[in-house]
Order: sequence, then structure tokens, then C-alpha cells
Amino acid sequence: MSDLLLTEIDHVAIAVNDLEAAIAWYGEVFGATVDHRERVESDGVEEALLKVADSYVQLLTPIRDDSPVAKYLANKGEGLHHVGYRVDDCAVALQAVKDGGGRVIDEAPRPGSRGTTVAFVHPKTSFGTLIELVQE
Repeated sequence: MSDLLLTEIDHVAIAVNDLEAAIAWYGEVFGATVDHRERVESDGVEEALLKVADSYVQLLTPIRDDSPVAKYLANKGEGLHHVGYRVDDCAVALQAVKDGGGRVIDEAPRPGSRGTTVAFVHPKTSFGTLIELVQE
């Protein structure tokens, strides 16, 4: 495959126990402000996106005990959860992962926050890093 499918880093997601405290800390220390905030019921999370140049720091906290982020926090504690890469076509990028023998969490693209289309790639495929493919 010679065509580059990843166009930019969309966001770096950080799982936190206390979203308000994390927002306040990023504001006090770095002057960062919330550019977008949303509850994503399907993923069981609330997110706050802090704009950094053309990308975001995404602060995530669970809103349900059965959400993947709740399980992550219980097992690993707060910290880097995943990296989101922008792609022009989420379905094409997801198929490239599958064609390359990779494991995926989402078999097909699905709605994400802020009107995006997303799909997740399993961390066992990507050297221990959960990847989110993000199409704007």
C-alpha cells in the first residue's frame, strides 16, 4: 500500500476519573479551554475536547460502569487511552487494517462525537496502542 491513509492526528485521548478536575488542571497549567463537550451514550463516556493547533486532547470519563473507559480505569488507572488519526475515508482505512490481517473492534464505521465517523483498531494489532480512525 503506497497511499498514505492517515492524514493528521485528530486527538490523543486520556482517561480520567474526574473530568472537571482534569479540565481545570489543563486550563490552569496550559491555558487550555474546552472546544467541544459531549456525552457519547453509545460508548458510555463524557468527553471534553481541548483544542491544540489542529488537533485535540480528548479527556474521557465513564458515565456507566460497563463502558470500555470504566474498565480501562479499573484495570490500568488514569492515562493515555487511545490515539485518534484522521482519515479521508474511514471505511477504506478500516478495510486496509483488515486486509493487512489486523484485528478491529468495529467491523464497520459508526457515528462518533462531533458528527464524525469512527472505527477502532484493536491494540494487539497496533503494537499495544488502541487506534481510532476518524473521518470528519
